[in-house]
Amino acid sequence: MKILMIIIAALVLLILIVVVTGALLPKRHVSSRSAHFNASAEQLFTLIAGSQTWRPDVAKCEDVPDSSGRHLQRETSRRGEKITYELLAIDPPHSIQRKIATPNLPYSGSWSFILSPTSNGTEVRITEDGEIYNPIFRFVTRFIMGETATLDAYLRAMGKATGQDVTPKD
Repeated sequence: MKILMIIIAALVLLILIVVVTGALLPKRHVSSRSAHFNASAEQLFTLIAGSQTWRPDVAKCEDVPDSSGRHLQRETSRRGEKITYELLAIDPPHSIQRKIATPNLPYSGSWSFILSPTSNGTEVRITEDGEIYNPIFRFVTRFIMGETATLDAYLRAMGKATGQDVTPKD
């Protein structure tokens, strides 16, 4: 019985450390990653601006009607989760900016994509300006997943969609 109480106390202490540490971390973070692609800016821009079903985590992507004239796109993940994104700015084939439009999520953010032609392809830089409201999610993002994990996954998926392996970098 004493061992069980020690285990329970240790688990409670661990959870408390995670919650307190997460609460002390800033809600907002800005992360940026880039990768080089052996593809034209036009080809990559089409991927970024269009349906996101080329990404392995997206099962469905659809435009959502909006009476106020905003351009909205809803992604459904392979797990059935739905998130709507709003297109904020677009300058084909150089840049695009979008943000999460779904309210009441435990996080929010925007992503800016800059496409820069190089002598042998295109450099794509993604900058994420995000907020994580849940302190446990903040802890996991900062110390377990890493703040650039979603950016790296996006860039790698773009590489696969264009038939190449890419290495994300700062």
